[in-house]
Amino acid sequence: MAPSTWELLFGFSQETKQRHPHLFIDHKIDRRGAKRMSRTGTASMQAALRILGYPTSHGFDMHENPKDAAMWLEGFETKYFNASGPPHLNTSAHWDQLLGHVSATTDLPANCFGPELMKAYPNAKVILVERDIEAWFKTFENAVITGQDHPIATAIMSPLDSTGMVSKLSPVVNRGVMQGQFHSKDSVEWRRNARQVYRRHYAEIRECLKDEPERLLEYELGSGWEPICEFLGKPVPDVPFPRINESAMHDEMLRVIGFLLLRAAVCTLMVWSMPVIVAIAAWRYMR
Repeated sequence: MAPSTWELLFGFSQETKQRHPHLFIDHKIDRRGAKRMSRTGTASMQAALRILGYPTSHGFDMHENPKDAAMWLEGFETKYFNASGPPHLNTSAHWDQLLGHVSATTDLPANCFGPELMKAYPNAKVILVERDIEAWFKTFENAVITGQDHPIATAIMSPLDSTGMVSKLSPVVNRGVMQGQFHSKDSVEWRRNARQVYRRHYAEIRECLKDEPERLLEYELGSGWEPICEFLGKPVPDVPFPRINESAMHDEMLRVIGFLLLRAAVCTLMVWSMPVIVAIAAWRYMR
């Protein structure tokens, strides 16, 4: 359900907040010290793993604490743009700062660091979910790449964004995912490189675990609970396997973010313009 104009003017309903709790967090709180490939059914997998008792992160969770974006960006710089490749990305001490509060992770940006995370957590198991490449590309393009088609709009919006959603998170997508993982300078090149990087991602995961097949489950969406529960040694839950329409969820989330940014921008503009308004009023009064 899309947010209404009424919510833009008078605040978001409890229903909207419950559907997107990660967007309505006090961003002044830094949760980092509290130890606390995208578009392949990652939201459904997150829900499934949570039902099985594994606290699980998702790319959406970055909205809970945009300050984490700085550490993710540092990781991208180290992996993709630093020729010496400092080894700290292969240690649990590094990743515990971002992921120490969860037992599993899905989606961006964590899946950009698959080999590093597997080395940092050598006992961790990997569930590899691969979609038909054309079906994946269609949803990935709509959800992620299209957002980079208008960089000027992002540049204009960033100074007005008091939430940090644009100014802190955009570099993770732009610098980290687009330029780093997909080796692309713009959205046109990103589209051109996407399928090749997708194939390489899956080949890389399989290569990393070729000598440890017991750590890898190749899971096909729609296979239900049994393969996952057998792989993880968990009893099969007495609830249906979650099926989340991730595209619809993502589209609604973007509209909510748009409303939040618009409200923040209006408030920022009011603060900036208030001295001018007061000065004009005083000048007119003194005439």
